[in-house]
Amino acid sequence: MDNFIFSVNVTIPIFLVILLGYILRRIGFLTEGFVETANKYVFSVALPVMLFKDIATSEILNDMDIKFVIYCMSVTIAMFILVWIFAAITLKDKTMVGAYAQGAARGSAAILGVAFVENICGNAGMAPLMIVSAVPFFNVLSVIILTFSANKGQDDFSEKGKRIKKACINILKNPIIIGIFVGIPFAILNIDIPEIPMRTINYVAQTATPIALIAIGGGFDGKQALTRLKPALSASFIKLVALPAVFLPLACYLEFKPSEIVAILIMLASPTTVSSYIMAKNMKNDGVLASNIVVITTLVSSVTLTAWIFILRTLGYI
Repeated sequence: MDNFIFSVNVTIPIFLVILLGYILRRIGFLTEGFVETANKYVFSVALPVMLFKDIATSEILNDMDIKFVIYCMSVTIAMFILVWIFAAITLKDKTMVGAYAQGAARGSAAILGVAFVENICGNAGMAPLMIVSAVPFFNVLSVIILTFSANKGQDDFSEKGKRIKKACINILKNPIIIGIFVGIPFAILNIDIPEIPMRTINYVAQTATPIALIAIGGGFDGKQALTRLKPALSASFIKLVALPAVFLPLACYLEFKPSEIVAILIMLASPTTVSSYIMAKNMKNDGVLASNIVVITTLVSSVTLTAWIFILRTLGYI
């Protein structure tokens, strides 16, 4: 029951802030221009700063477990590729592929990871190492998928070459990718950031999630959402149930420690991160589908995460 209450306490406030954004937009307090500007701000400024902070302040060399790092990296790549292939094959409307694949594979590991592990294990454990191992791949693979999925029409060989070149350039220019890779040297070399810039970074980072949630609510269109309900439910099932069902048994077989198992659970089964909507919207993919997946996974995850925790505890893995 304690785990269920904790899950509800984490996810319901997120949904309520989304609801606040929706209400404020409906009564005219927020404008469409505000929503667009908020999306750009989170994508270009707040989210890169937040990820830089998360990575830069992680003590990734402490308790380094190579097997755990390789598992997180390999599984992240595998689940993104598998979901992308599944989406490309099964979705008739190819404009949904990018938002679907990203939403079905990308959890809020950086936002919820440490909090969940601390609640269950008493300390952060392997969560920071999981974040460093998985989150960069979350973002790099998301940029690749969204870049290719944003393009339409049939291309000849030269056009496909241009698309690949454009994708590589977009990855290098993406503010989120820049934020992550700027943070890695700070983590590896254990560089201390002085107090004044660190406080400034914290202030900016703390704006990422609430502004993104308000923007999701403000941009939510009920009529359009209904047209994307079926793929959103499918992607949500993959995110919360199918991926952990496939990859958690492997983690148990490899005999990871309880803190590592919990970190892996968060990587696999946490609700879709808010930043997936921001990236889909700003990279000309299906923002409506992306926001649907965020809302559904946020609401349902309090039940599914509790169920996974109960199963793992019953079997003696955590």
